[in-house]
Amino acid sequence: MTSIWAPIRVGRMHLPNRMAMAPMTRSRAMADGTPGEFAAEYYAQRASLGLLVTEATQPSEDGQGYLNTPGIHSDGHAEGWRRVSDAVHGAGGHLFIQLMHAGRMSHPDNTPHHRQAVAPSAVAPGVDMFTAKGLLPIPVPRALTRDGIAAVVGEFVDAARLAVAAGADGVEIHGANGYLVHQFIAPNANVRTDEYGGGIGNRIRFALEVTRAVAEAIGPDRTAIRLSPGVTFGGVDDGPDGPDLYRVLVTELDRLGLAYLHLVHTGDEALLADLRRIWSGVLMLNRAGAGRERIGQDVGAGLADIESYGEMVLANPDFVDRIRAGAPLNEPRKHLFYGGGPEGYIDYPTLEGARSPA
Repeated sequence: MTSIWAPIRVGRMHLPNRMAMAPMTRSRAMADGTPGEFAAEYYAQRASLGLLVTEATQPSEDGQGYLNTPGIHSDGHAEGWRRVSDAVHGAGGHLFIQLMHAGRMSHPDNTPHHRQAVAPSAVAPGVDMFTAKGLLPIPVPRALTRDGIAAVVGEFVDAARLAVAAGADGVEIHGANGYLVHQFIAPNANVRTDEYGGGIGNRIRFALEVTRAVAEAIGPDRTAIRLSPGVTFGGVDDGPDGPDLYRVLVTELDRLGLAYLHLVHTGDEALLADLRRIWSGVLMLNRAGAGRERIGQDVGAGLADIESYGEMVLANPDFVDRIRAGAPLNEPRKHLFYGGGPEGYIDYPTLEGARSPA
């Protein structure tokens, strides 16, 4: 039985434990997409976890979906991420930047160019998006041409190179939760009739092309991908062949020798067991909605090599110390998750701070 406290090698990294910070959008970037002034402190505070996966970061202007999210497609962005990576490394941690192209999950008001979003097909998600004007329906996106698809693959590659140049230990490709890579997977979002749509082999083509290209550019040991079988966020539906699709996709991804596979798990235990068997590398598992009582169980049971946590880490910068000590956890202040300044971001108390005299 493997302990959550056992060290592990992941790609080029030697991690001190098997706990990771899951990617979480915080919407506190500068207007130009540079990480905000408190981002370095926010991540460095949590560096005692084995690995930090950053908030979703767009590889291009077209890739932005939400307000005030960071980018990694300019020298200014790289300088901002360099401050973050230096702070995390200075605190003894490791950092992967998550690359997310939002695809159709975007609104023109939230992007710097105010253009129509791009997607596999001209199919709107049927949901609203928060903008500076409030909640607005997401418009129908523009279907990518073949040349457009190749250009987006190139954007992922350029962003990955820039992330590594900015000091990140690697990148995690966001292939989950209803965003562009997942949109290609889902038959209700992808109604193409060319080599990118239709059967399983075609619908996984884009995910594989992006991952291969990034791995070739920065090294497979610096490349990871996140998938979310069965998740319907953003109106996607993996369809009746979804479980078989993920078995095929993970089989193909396994050939690439990636740093890790990050799975968002929502309850299909049989599929999880199959993917665990298929994947020969490091598997990171995010058990959606799980609480403190599950910490260490999936690693202990052999279902995962690393467990990632979201809100618990957001609210507890000293998460590792609290778990080790069996101490209570701070409750997250959900109304402060998105936007704003340091409140609800870098001001959660640590155990040491709580013990300090007033």
